Amino acid sequence: MKEHQYSPAKLDVAAFARDGASLSGELPAAALLRLADAAAPEAPASAWPAVTWQVTGERRELRGGEAQTWLHLEAQATVRLTCQRCLQPVDELIALSHSFRFVKDEAEALSVDPESEEDLLALTRSLDVIELLEDELLLSLPLVPRHEQCPQPLVAPVDPALQEQELAEERPHPFAALAALKKQQGPKQ
Repeated sequence: MKEHQYSPAKLDVAAFARDGASLSGELPAAALLRLADAAAPEAPASAWPAVTWQVTGERRELRGGEAQTWLHLEAQATVRLTCQRCLQPVDELIALSHSFRFVKDEAEALSVDPESEEDLLALTRSLDVIELLEDELLLSLPLVPRHEQCPQPLVAPVDPALQEQELAEERPHPFAALAALKKQQGPKQ
């Protein structure tokens, strides 16, 4: 029997799962344009390590029911984002492992989804695994990236109005010397 050649850009999920096939690879982080947009300005995605991924298909036969089509995605990526404390680049390791169950169409996905904890997708003839990978990586990004311990001490921003007020408090009042003289001389007679 001839072995199928599967393409991650146009994956026939039903055939892939039926064969219990597997695909894996590495790709430059800069090739994932939406993910690259999240990069810290000082650390563009072209300097990031490669993204590694693997996808495996599975067909589960159920007693008294229709067989289920599954796709298992695993990936690892190191992204460099902007630390929200010190505003310097911070490396964030993203390791994900997700399984998706495919149903025949969007209507079934919508009707089953509320009662299901699994991720459901509508079965299509051609799935772009790289696009699915990028979506999952984006969803895995931390909401507030930051270092455990920032490499440089944090410097509080200086508020010009507050600085002016502090300087005004330090300067002697122009009539303070006159008031002191009046107190020394005592009351007028």
